[in-house]
Formats: sequence, structure tokens, C-alpha cells
Amino acid sequence: MPDPDQFKQQITFLHAADLPSTQRFYSDYLHLPLVRDQGNCLIFSVNRGAYLGFCEHIEPIQPGRKVILTLVSDDVDGWFEKLKDRGIKIVSPPKFNPKYQIYHFFLVDPDGYWVEIQRFEEPLY
Repeated sequence: MPDPDQFKQQITFLHAADLPSTQRFYSDYLHLPLVRDQGNCLIFSVNRGAYLGFCEHIEPIQPGRKVILTLVSDDVDGWFEKLKDRGIKIVSPPKFNPKYQIYHFFLVDPDGYWVEIQRFEEPLY
């Protein structure tokens, strides 16, 4: 059986049609540091070992709830207040979802990906 600690990092790569808009959204609005600019790809740090990458050459996914990028935070309401007046499409205000025991809201990034900011009522670890 493989060692569960064998993977030191994780990167999810998605298509981006307009890298400057993507960089503004993830750096300026969500405060994710840009850790690598590869010209046609940008890689942002979510936290130690977890990254989001956006590349022009990756085939796009049709907008909608086909991909949900979830960012977990204890301060869901604070994020909502910070983002609601920034011209970002907010899908819904924060609410409790009893089925999954989470408190969350959704917004949409420049490429139509749904971004969820949530808090687990019972943390994963």
C-alpha cells in the first residue's frame, strides 16, 4: 500500500480565458498568493501544499456547477461581507446546509467556475 504522506503537494489545474482577470480575482479578491507565473499558466497557493492553477491552453469546462472550488474558512460571514460589494457575482448569501453540516455561500469567478467558501460544523481534522 502506498504511503499516505508520499504526495507532498496538490495542484488542481483549470482553464482560464483571461489570465489578468483570473489573477485579479484570486489575488486581489480572495487573497491567494501567486506563487508561479509560467506565462500561460498561473499557480496560486491555497495553503501549504495545496494550489490552484489556471492555464490558457487547458480545454475549458462549460460554466455552471460542473466544478466547485471550495475554500474552507472559519469566517464565512467575514468573506461574504468583504466580497459582496466588489462586483463579484454572488450566487447566494451564507446559509446553513443541514444535509452536509456546513455553513457556506457560492460566488462565480471570471471563467464561470463556482467558488464556495464554507465552514464545516464538524471539521475534517
